[in-house]
Formats: sequence, C-alpha cells, structure tokens
Amino acid sequence: MHPKEISILNYTYMLPDNRIAAFPLPERDESKLLIYRDGIIREARYKDIAQNLPANSLLVFNNTRVIQARILFQKSTGGVIEIFCLEPYEPMNEDSSIMAKKEKVRWKCMIGGASKWKEGALVKKINLQNSTVEVKARLVEKIPDAYVVELSWQPAHFTFAEIIEQAGDTPLPPYIKRKAGESDKERYQTIYAKFDGSVAAPTAGLHFTPAIFSELSQKNISSNFVTLHVGAGTFKPVKAATLQTHEMHAEWIDVTIDSITLLLENVINGIIAVGTTSLRTLESLYWMGIKTMRHSHSQMDDLMIHQWDVYESPLVDSNISAEAALSALINWMKKNGHERIIAQTQILIAPGYHFKIVKAIITNFHQPQSTLLLLVAAAIGKDWEKVYAYALENDFRFLSYGDGSLLFL
Repeated sequence: MHPKEISILNYTYMLPDNRIAAFPLPERDESKLLIYRDGIIREARYKDIAQNLPANSLLVFNNTRVIQARILFQKSTGGVIEIFCLEPYEPMNEDSSIMAKKEKVRWKCMIGGASKWKEGALVKKINLQNSTVEVKARLVEKIPDAYVVELSWQPAHFTFAEIIEQAGDTPLPPYIKRKAGESDKERYQTIYAKFDGSVAAPTAGLHFTPAIFSELSQKNISSNFVTLHVGAGTFKPVKAATLQTHEMHAEWIDVTIDSITLLLENVINGIIAVGTTSLRTLESLYWMGIKTMRHSHSQMDDLMIHQWDVYESPLVDSNISAEAALSALINWMKKNGHERIIAQTQILIAPGYHFKIVKAIITNFHQPQSTLLLLVAAAIGKDWEKVYAYALENDFRFLSYGDGSLLFL
C-alpha cells in the first residue's frame, strides 16, 4: 500500500487527559523507559539507558534550542494580542542567522486575537541589559494558515535572540493545559541545546543528563549532533481521512560536514536516533545524498526533500547503500565548498517506508492520529499497538513531559 492510501483512523488509541504529563519529573533521568526489541517489551529507567544500548553504537541528538516564541502585546484599550513565532519568513543560508539579526526581522506567526488587531503597530517595552527596549510588531500580510509579522526594536544593536529571550514565554505544547512557568525555561530544553530556532523541544532528549553521557562514554557509545529546528507543525493532527491530502510540515536542518563524516564512519556499527527530529534529519541526509548522485550540479535549494520524494520520485532506489549516499553528499559538499547542509525537509515517514540509516529510535509517546505515531508504526509495524497498550496499562506518562521508549527496528 502506498502511504497516500493509509487511513489515519487505523492509527488512533484512547489517551485519557490524566495520562498526559503536565509537568516533568523532578529528575530528568528518573523517567520510565519502555524497551522494545524483537517483539519483546520490558521496562527500565532512563538513568540505565546505557546498559540497554549496543556497545560501539552512535547516538545522534538534535541540538536545537527552543526560543521563547510566545510574545504577548497589550493594546492601549487593554486587550491582549498573542504572537506565536513559528519560523523565519526570510531565506536561510550558511553565512547568516536570523537569530543574530539586528533592528528587525520577519517571521511567519500565528496570532491569538487577530480579529482585534485592526491596524497600526503593537508595542511592548522590555528591560534588557539595563536598557529599556521598545519592541514593535507590524502585521505585514495574511498567508495560508498564518500571518507574516515584522518585529522591530530600538535600540537596534540588540540581536533578535536577545530580544525574544526577554520578551517571550516558553511555547509549551497546546495539550499542556497550563501557563508556562519560570522552571519551564530550563526543563523544556535539553541540556545540550545550542542553536536557537525551535518552537517545540526535541522531547526525547529532555531525559538525558551528564551522568547518562558519562555512562555512554564508558561503554564506548559515541554522540553526534545535528540540528533540526522544530516547527509548530509537529503538533499538527492528520485531519484528512487518508494521507493523500495531508500536507507535511517542512523544517530546516543544519548539519556540518564533520557530523556527516562521523555518520559515515559509524553507519555499519549502528546509528540510534534520539528523537523523531534526529531520525527525520538522518533519513533526509540519505535522500539528499541520492539527489547529489543523480544531479551532480545540484544547488543547496535543490536538496530539499519533499513529502512524497522517498516513495515515488526518481530518487527511489533501494539498492543504494547508506555509505554510498553519505559519501556522495560529502563529496558534493567538498566540491561546492560547503561546510554545512542547510536545507528543508518535508519527509513523511509512514508505514511502507524503508529505513536507510537508523537502526533504533529513542522517543516519547505520541498523540493519536499524528505523523509522529505513523513514524513509530513505520519503525516497528503493527506492534506499535502492543507498545502503546503496554504503556497505558503500566502507568507510563505520555507526550512531551512524559516517559519514553527505546525501539529497535
């Protein structure tokens, strides 16, 4: 069956509200860990994860950092307008970062109370480094499912990263029915978060601690880091009856040539993705490598992976190894003088997909009828039902602040 024909009703389960974790546990690595391998399920704790991973394997983490993406502006009449920054509405490349921009930026945003924002700029004053900064929001245009908003500020010498960190709030997922608190700034962030850009955390990584990394090293398990800036589309439910008319959200990946080289050196030992975002990045790199093999004169923009590329485009050739694809990508980067791959991926991983690089995934428990649940089903087949039933019956906590699983493909 082509994934377009998949009925989303076959990928649902009953998730009671009281099983959704509203808060993280006091200690990150005390979360429960469900381990699935060869049809067998057992339990552990994240603090013992190193004991359950193959020696000499490579763990790949997403080192994106969540920005304080929700900004509240109060109108002169007292009404509140919420601007949720989704993603930059400007091109990205190797030489610039929108987070480092000064004076003004344009972002694709959702707006709470948009009907109340008739005209004119919204203004918010913040204190930053002993200065009073005036932040303005100007509505540029309405686009499908969102708005383009220009954010500007004075004094203009501050970066956008500095502005949003002070002006915004933590963008907790919509299924966490509470306001973000001060503690969420630290807990809704991995300990290795480095590059600003996500509006949702790569939640599988929230469980990792310095003690875990130490134990991984003692077992000769290496770590590698890629960057995928997670968009709000990760929470987008599949509303269509089949995947045919569902549009997968596109996200930016940013991966260095050194990281890809490390993947190439370890692909034979076994690569384990920490989170669905890392997995989508890794599998996208394979297909980007195939693109450079097919078209040696490709530009960076040509490397984008579209939703159905991996099922029906001329790229599909199951005989090409991961080693060959990654080698081709590295050679293309060297030939064109690129130190990093910065490109979009819209990859949809659903039952019927054949994994090229990843041998296992560490991930939380996902929403019913979501593309993330489809990814899990692609990884372990119909046993996803057995895994989720076990988690529900044995008091596992679900979604972003919940427990997790280690699933061997």
